[in-house]
Amino acid sequence: MSAAALPSPGIAQPASDEWPLMRGDPTDASLTDAVLAPLWHSSPAWWALFAFSAAGTLLLLGTVAYTVMVGIGTWGNNIPVAWAFAITNFVWWIGIGHAGTFISAFLLLLNQKWRGSINRVAEAMTIFALVNAALFPLLHLGRPWFFYWLVPYPATMNVWPNFKSALPWDVAAVTTYFTVSLLFWFLGLVPDLASARDRAPTLLRRRVYGVFAMGWRGSGFQWQRYRVAYVLLAGLATPLVISVHSVVSLDFSIAQLPGWHSTIFPPYFVVGAIYSGLAMVLILLLPVRRAFHLSGIITEAHLNAIAKLMLAMGLMLAYSYVIETFMAWYSADAAERYTYLVGRPFGPYAVAYWIMTVLNVLSPQLFWSKRLRTNTAALFLVSVGILTGMWMERFLIIVTSLNRDFLTSSWHIYMPTWVDWGILAGSFGLFGFLFLLFLRFVPSVAISEVKSLRLELASRRRAESSHA
Repeated sequence: MSAAALPSPGIAQPASDEWPLMRGDPTDASLTDAVLAPLWHSSPAWWALFAFSAAGTLLLLGTVAYTVMVGIGTWGNNIPVAWAFAITNFVWWIGIGHAGTFISAFLLLLNQKWRGSINRVAEAMTIFALVNAALFPLLHLGRPWFFYWLVPYPATMNVWPNFKSALPWDVAAVTTYFTVSLLFWFLGLVPDLASARDRAPTLLRRRVYGVFAMGWRGSGFQWQRYRVAYVLLAGLATPLVISVHSVVSLDFSIAQLPGWHSTIFPPYFVVGAIYSGLAMVLILLLPVRRAFHLSGIITEAHLNAIAKLMLAMGLMLAYSYVIETFMAWYSADAAERYTYLVGRPFGPYAVAYWIMTVLNVLSPQLFWSKRLRTNTAALFLVSVGILTGMWMERFLIIVTSLNRDFLTSSWHIYMPTWVDWGILAGSFGLFGFLFLLFLRFVPSVAISEVKSLRLELASRRRAESSHA
């Protein structure tokens, strides 16, 4: 049976914003079978997408190998634009990973039960985005085989990393964020891996899932320890949403260049990271919802909630744009005024600036309408636009401050080469490759959390009916 023909949980959609998990809903067993069915059967569409993403991954490997063998002179970097595509892609990918932790950890601590239907996809997105993000600083070293020089280790010559450099900060931030996110993701998977173990059609799969389920039997003692550990990890992961991208923003704000030396960068970068991450969540969630017939689990109410979050983040980002431009004007600094009031809106990259403004500021305003907040086509198109706009924002922040700094004699236009574009396109291939493997071997919905919410809603309704 193909993934497109999987049985739908068939949960009816109520007209209200209540999380619709109870009206006409199936048994827990049938819901579990519907979520696990893609693990046992893959459709031709999955294979086609898998082949396409594998080709993109090969493109990444080829362009990276060419870069390592020839050198980063194959990129379009020059003097003064020594930072360009690699750092742009690094900041963009690590920003995408923030929504996973935000949805999983932050909303868990706020007791937002609706996160259970979407957190698994968001958490997987975080892991795979961080894999891509970690690649670019290493390549930007020029000699990536010496990556361990960035890590404090007991070297014979007692040579330590330069802690004034931004590179060790990035390594510490990405490593910490990846480790905590991976632990949080795996811990949430354990009950569902046990369900996969119990329903796997072959002995080999039962054994493999059994190893990763770590002896889970669903006893009261195990659930008690599980919930304590899950909340503790959530409490550890939540500050990382703020701290990691704040560290990334300090890569720029510690410099003296116009357009970078600003105290607004940490909150500005964090808001932008969550904004782009929420857009990627929707881009991944909508096809999964349709292909696996999960509209009864990932409901319009969930889409409505994510769209509201995106609208809020979009307004905060627009406010940041206004404030940084106003402060550049108010500072009376000639270089700052030129960068914000002339260089970016009317300089050589003006087209990218105005496209960024339209996509990041104007497009999310569509979400003031509830009808558009629950329209899958509108959600998907706006999300693609936001991701594009956020990439352009990072590109403009980096390149426009470097290519036109204090001295007009050192101005130089930056243009990416085919190797730059190839590595960026290949990173998309790697991300899609890993995500398709995730859909093939891991439950895409947190089954145990959805069941828990169903039980809670059922108890609440019984209590309401008894009082009535």
